[in-house]
Amino acid sequence: MQPHEAPRSGGIEPQPTMERRGFLKAVGSAVGLAALLGPATLRGVEAAMSNAVGLTPQQAAREESLWSSVQQAFTMSRGLINLDNGFTCPTPRVVSEAVARYIGDQEEVPYGLWLRDARSRMGTVRTGLARLFGCDPDEIAITRNATEALRTILYGFALKPEDEVLTTTQDYDSMLATLEHRQQRDGITLTKVDVPTPPKSMDDLVGMFERGITPKTRLILLSHITYTTGQVFPVKRICDLAHQRGIDVLVDGAHSFGHLDFKLADLNCDYFGTSLHKWLLAPKGTGMLYIRKDKIEKIPPIMSPPPRRGNDRMRKYESVGIQSSAQNLGIGEALAFHNAIGAKRKEERLRYLTHAWAERLQAVPTIRLYTPLTPEMSCGIASVGIAGVDPTALHNYLWEKHRIQTSRGYYEEGRTLLWLRISPNLYTTLPELEYFCEAMEDVAKNGLPEPYRSYKPDLNRFNG
Repeated sequence: MQPHEAPRSGGIEPQPTMERRGFLKAVGSAVGLAALLGPATLRGVEAAMSNAVGLTPQQAAREESLWSSVQQAFTMSRGLINLDNGFTCPTPRVVSEAVARYIGDQEEVPYGLWLRDARSRMGTVRTGLARLFGCDPDEIAITRNATEALRTILYGFALKPEDEVLTTTQDYDSMLATLEHRQQRDGITLTKVDVPTPPKSMDDLVGMFERGITPKTRLILLSHITYTTGQVFPVKRICDLAHQRGIDVLVDGAHSFGHLDFKLADLNCDYFGTSLHKWLLAPKGTGMLYIRKDKIEKIPPIMSPPPRRGNDRMRKYESVGIQSSAQNLGIGEALAFHNAIGAKRKEERLRYLTHAWAERLQAVPTIRLYTPLTPEMSCGIASVGIAGVDPTALHNYLWEKHRIQTSRGYYEEGRTLLWLRISPNLYTTLPELEYFCEAMEDVAKNGLPEPYRSYKPDLNRFNG
């Protein structure tokens, strides 16, 4: 068996689709229309998606001819199979080339001149992000990742000794470590709901939070999609439940933004943090923080901003000193790419790719799926295990013998290894997923070869 080789080529050059025209009209000309309209790869994606007119998103997800141009828009090596897009995603060529161009531009003039122009363009990028998320541009800040965005809230939210924060055992370990630090420093109470894998229903997930709330609960930290198994949570129902009791909710959207088709109104949360370099396919080192307008003044930034920033403005969270603006400007191209495909079509394609491997492996008696496949409970991330096979040994075997990159999953409590996390992306092909399934089925039937059978896992090495 060998990984599938996918050809790469340029694309047809049509006029912008109506969906993308609407985006460009919304963000204005400051992004640079020539930059957005020029690359052949982006025009090829637009051409492919124009052929989806008349198809439902679910139908479009199954039309392989529509996705070949999207697959060719990436420079990801076909000498390996990357099924760990939950860690961070490769950018499409239109984004990486834009960042390189911006880096070159900023070195041609004094940086102060470049920075003034870049700040003007960033206002346009914020408008595009706000339009996608469904909020006011003055309610978002550009951060370096979800960790920075979420920690801003977790450290800045006012909590007295014995005030309680409610979260789950499957929330991101860096966020749990931040809350444990506040527990040690400030004497707060940290309560974790133990989420089964998989849960029975969305009702069960709501019930777990309802039972976990106490009179001392002041804040809930909730993942929209867990990084462990890809479980989607009923965020709005939990937010509504919390708000009825005067509790604020912070949503970890690291794996949902640019992955699921949703707006802020579908969540009704108070705070939201995400990494744009994950499913939006933006440059590495870009993230977004949302704070509801009436709460901005209450949350101090991690770093003290200059007085001119104003305590009621989101720009105070962006004051981290001099850094390159090239990555942040590249968010504009990522938005254009995302909108050219269409949020719902993208979601359904990711879900279709997951079902392509998960339904096949689920039929093998010794293989267990830890993620429910009902559409409302999962999308492009799912976790799987083989009875009697150590997940770290399996992870290493797949990479070293088959050049298939995966990630390992575990429960935060005790860090017990349980599964492999599998997360394909838009550039993933069906033959690549078939090859992965063949490798897994072989291990399920014959076991791992030596020395993998006697492998001792290192519990301190995991991807995010």
